[in-house]
Amino acid sequence: MSVYLDHNATTPIDDRVLAAMFPYLKGSYGNPSSRHRLGRESQLALQRAREQVATLVGVTPAQVVFTSGGTEANNLALKGMMAAAGAGATVMVSAVEHPSVLQAAYALHSVGHPLAVVDVDENGVVDVAAFEQALIESRASLVSVMLANNETGAVQDIAPMSKMAKRCGAAMHTDAVQALGKIAVDFTSLGVAAMSLSAHKIYGPKGVGALIVEKGLALQPLLQGGGHEAGLRAGTENVAAIVGFGAAAELMLSGLERQSGHLRSLRQHAEKALLAIPEVTIFSQHVERLPNTIFFAVKGIEGATLLMNLDRDGIAVSSGSACGTSDGEPSHVLRAMGVDIELAHGAVRISFGQGNTIEEIDQLMISLQREIENLLKLNSAWA
Repeated sequence: MSVYLDHNATTPIDDRVLAAMFPYLKGSYGNPSSRHRLGRESQLALQRAREQVATLVGVTPAQVVFTSGGTEANNLALKGMMAAAGAGATVMVSAVEHPSVLQAAYALHSVGHPLAVVDVDENGVVDVAAFEQALIESRASLVSVMLANNETGAVQDIAPMSKMAKRCGAAMHTDAVQALGKIAVDFTSLGVAAMSLSAHKIYGPKGVGALIVEKGLALQPLLQGGGHEAGLRAGTENVAAIVGFGAAAELMLSGLERQSGHLRSLRQHAEKALLAIPEVTIFSQHVERLPNTIFFAVKGIEGATLLMNLDRDGIAVSSGSACGTSDGEPSHVLRAMGVDIELAHGAVRISFGQGNTIEEIDQLMISLQREIENLLKLNSAWA
């Protein structure tokens, strides 16, 4: 693959992260719960990684609960907090959440928890006034709104929502998986009770994430066992992956401002060329977005077809969330935004990473313009 532009799906692991992980894949293989030297080495490595992740988001190490990824962190937050809240407690989520939040909420609803879904506006943003009204009417015990959308990149104003939730006696969770490493993420400033993270979105390994929890949060574990992660996530820790998460977090802390500026310049360059193409719509264009994300469609062109043609040209993009269903239905995010179904079927997501260059964006645009012209001609011939 010559040009990779699908960094919201996953990022390539950083060589420095891989180097940090390697000793724990081979020589330092001890179980961190063991008391001998090899076990202590692994335990110290876990402590160091916990400190690194905690520092990135402004919390203490004790607030970091390592998981197998963002999906588990989201499920632990919703199911664990609702289990602590008790039978009949209401959960409230936004209509544009990641499938791991929406499906967890639906699962809770199926076992008797009332569910409220908050709508978004045409830009994919939760209206704070509507949020407050829904919160009051639903009497929710738990609210989950993502910090930044994985498809559109739209950033939500979480801090005032979390204050409203507290006033109404509700705990608030935010899925910050996509935001981490692209914008500053500070747990205390957001004011939430819990926050989900994932390593493979910040040039770390797949299969490891974390749930950040406020001190004293009532949370029931999904897994019972040996009391790992302060009793909140049983199972022998994946030491090498956690070490990689810590290394990635430390690198991100020192390079976030530089990376965000680079990503924003790539997006601006790409959007200028993209908007010169007739019938292009960029979703959530007029609200705050992640600096690396463009979600767009061309009227009359199927997104899946455009994606495959670009793939043939050696360019990797996506048609939305890599964790969404493959049933041919358009993005649930765009449907929630009220986007026309035909246009939603044409959606393509470009997501830049720290290794991308202006030259690669130019290559993308040359291929994109050629493929769009060819597809429009083909459509005209069939009309």
